Amino acid sequence: MSAVGQDADPIEDYVTALEAALHGPSRDKARLVEEIRGGLCDTVAAHTGDGTPYRHAARRAVREFGTADELVPGCQRELTIAQARHTARTAALTVPFLIACWFLVRTAGPDPYWPLRLLAVHLAGVAAAAGLLAAATLAATGSPGRRLPTPRRLPLAVAWAGTTASLAMAVASVALVTASALAGDWTPMVLAGALTAASHGMVAASARACRRCARLPSATP
Repeated sequence: MSAVGQDADPIEDYVTALEAALHGPSRDKARLVEEIRGGLCDTVAAHTGDGTPYRHAARRAVREFGTADELVPGCQRELTIAQARHTARTAALTVPFLIACWFLVRTAGPDPYWPLRLLAVHLAGVAAAAGLLAAATLAATGSPGRRLPTPRRLPLAVAWAGTTASLAMAVASVALVTASALAGDWTPMVLAGALTAASHGMVAASARACRRCARLPSATP
């Protein structure tokens, strides 16, 4: 389906404006925008089937759907929940694994630098609490929980829980690496440092995106 002449296609203009206004996980955003594009194209096809020229049919379809600004609030709420689930899933999967690694490093061999490792254990507890909140969020926003309204502040709470977990990961990693280096135990140092750095990057990036979504005016009802 193509527009006549050099004028812009009303459907593509509409979709472009919608894409620019929405924020959230790229896969969920692409799926949502594609569903709207498909609905518009189906409406256009119905109108052109009645003999209406394409450009008039496209403008009519856009009017029937409502402006992009009118669609954004509902779409953004859906994407904000999707981003909260993405952040929660990332934290819920990485935090327990890292806590297990830190525990193994903590209990490996004699430890003259126990204060640093004790700090890491306490920070692991902070990350564990964030992981529990993440798991609860997945349950609350999953298929069984969709019958209930999502708490208004939940996405922002998940964002800050992810941020807290990522910071705890980073500081705990520094503590473990320092203790391992002082003890001359390089294997756990490299393991803990590499795993925590990678996990910190994933959780921090997802939490940052979640904070952005949660603060958008259209993100909450």
